[in-house]
Amino acid sequence: MLVPFEALQQLPKDTINNLIKEYLFTQVEDGSFSHTDDKVLENAIIKCHQALKSGMLMVEYSEEDESIAIRHKDNITNMQPEN
Repeated sequence: MLVPFEALQQLPKDTINNLIKEYLFTQVEDGSFSHTDDKVLENAIIKCHQALKSGMLMVEYSEEDESIAIRHKDNITNMQPEN
């Protein structure tokens, strides 16, 4: 199930930022930001917020796994957000 962007706006900022950080950490091959500084991470979080707003990235909730994750729109088969 896709989580609409409007619903994400109702979450506490720390919650969505933690979800974005988890997504970013999975995007780095070695699984860490050990070779970057806080400014790089901060800029990446801002870009992810923009990508979520534009629909390039989407939040998907899996009822089966009871998990939630950010995914690129091309990696999601069901593109319709559920309310």
